[in-house]
Amino acid sequence: MYRYSREDLIRILRLTARQLAGWEKMGLISSAESYSFFDLLQVKKVRDLCARRVRPRQIQQSLTAMRKQAAGMENPLLEASAFSSGRHRVAFRHDGKLLEPIAGQFMLDFSPEEKVVASVPVVRKFNLPVANEEVSGDVAELFTRGVALEEDPSKQMQAMAVYKRVLELDPKHAAAHINLGTLYYNRQDYKSAEEHYRRALATDSRYALAHFDLANVLDETGRVGEAVQAYLTALQLAPTYADAHYNLALAYEKIREPRKALKHWQAYVKLDGTGPWSVHARMQIKRILRGDPLKLVHGAQSSPQS
Repeated sequence: MYRYSREDLIRILRLTARQLAGWEKMGLISSAESYSFFDLLQVKKVRDLCARRVRPRQIQQSLTAMRKQAAGMENPLLEASAFSSGRHRVAFRHDGKLLEPIAGQFMLDFSPEEKVVASVPVVRKFNLPVANEEVSGDVAELFTRGVALEEDPSKQMQAMAVYKRVLELDPKHAAAHINLGTLYYNRQDYKSAEEHYRRALATDSRYALAHFDLANVLDETGRVGEAVQAYLTALQLAPTYADAHYNLALAYEKIREPRKALKHWQAYVKLDGTGPWSVHARMQIKRILRGDPLKLVHGAQSSPQS
């Protein structure tokens, strides 16, 4: 089998040596001086996910979670179809199912050849005017269009219109509620965002992402105690949800519960030890341990046993 040199890989995929070294350091790809065609495919998938604004750390966490979800799978990037789920996360299509592994959440499959029939309503064709153009398709196709529009900051209003149309056709479309709620959240319309997050949870109470997003709204609107409970629920459903640990730690800090915050700062650092927010998390850990008697307990637990 033909082997590609490191220089070939960088040239073909239009990478920088620094990018490649960073992905190798994180374990996303294996460090080597030559690569097979399949290695190129793997690196290309990492590159494409990063281009969709998925953080390398998030890719790494998704790969680890996917290996746990699919027993025996060694390389999810090659053994399953990986792509951005539209929320800067990674989803995988495997064995006819679509899964966001960190949240442990099955999703609707919108590919023409593999739709999750049980989750998709009867196909209804329609035309929808969006920005002076007509969009035709069924609910699944329209939702996919909304995700694509959402990726472009200049087309947020069009994305909202598409998601609203999806919900006219399928009021229990949890993913559309989530995405529309997030667009409202970004516009600081917290009331509308909360409504859609709660409607998503009414459809699927085990949707970890919906609990997390609802918690963010509750936190923003001053209901920190309720936010804490929503973050805890998200973590019960998805214990490796790094962002939920981070935001829960912040919420505990707000209500002056540093010991409870400490646990989640530490969990976040374990899950995302090199990201930009890990620096802040480590500073908070040091601050709490410096100013709290818990430091003594922590030190005792860390000491080697005689």
